[in-house]
Amino acid sequence: MEIFPEERKRYILSKLENAPKIRVTEISKKFSVSTETVRRDLDVLESEGLVKRVYGGAVKVDFHKPEPPLQNRKRVREQEKRSIAKKASELIEDGSTILLDIGTTVLELAREIKNKEDITILTNSLLAANILLERLENNHFSGGVILLGGQLSPRQYSVSGKVTEMVLDRFNVDQAFISVGGISLRNGLSDYDFDESMISRQMIRVSKETIVLADASKLETDTFCKFGSLKDVDKIVSDAPLPAPWEGNELFKDISWITT
Repeated sequence: MEIFPEERKRYILSKLENAPKIRVTEISKKFSVSTETVRRDLDVLESEGLVKRVYGGAVKVDFHKPEPPLQNRKRVREQEKRSIAKKASELIEDGSTILLDIGTTVLELAREIKNKEDITILTNSLLAANILLERLENNHFSGGVILLGGQLSPRQYSVSGKVTEMVLDRFNVDQAFISVGGISLRNGLSDYDFDESMISRQMIRVSKETIVLADASKLETDTFCKFGSLKDVDKIVSDAPLPAPWEGNELFKDISWITT
């Protein structure tokens, strides 16, 4: 029996009322249609402002949904974040100066830094600073750790604000490891919180190289605050391959995509 596009669309919207994401493969199997047909359905729904296309499927549009507290986010996609962090740690060179922001994947990176000599690490994350201090004391790496000053955020265990931006402006840094709430062709890098996004933006500005850490759930996703362009990015480390719609795009000609 032929299933018309409108019926598939109603099914998609109904599912998204009770689930955070719907996958292309699920819809394809449900209606016995090709994945390309499903993607066209999702493209239409996105053009109507009803869903947001993400890697592998779609989510309900809700830009103003607040980000969960950091302690909650730490338990989401833990294995994927660890694999991304491990791969990202291989990009750190002896004698370099690096920046770590407050994302949970970057927090995993702090745990993976080892066998590095004479590195200086700057961060606005209280949790990352604590992890790094312990690893420095136990000789997992040599160098120093600088905790940036600023306004404390009990929700994110971090510092941000104008003071943090002013402090960052005093440094020249080799690499910035940046987390994102979302990354898309249209809006580039985005996150949930304005103040934290401005710190990530400043980190990009003072660094010679920007490395974005993004698990598959962040791809083809937009969140509330835009803070960077894909033109600012040198490398992206992800547990997923480069999304097919992004292949051949001019924005990616100078970006190295690293898959775990």
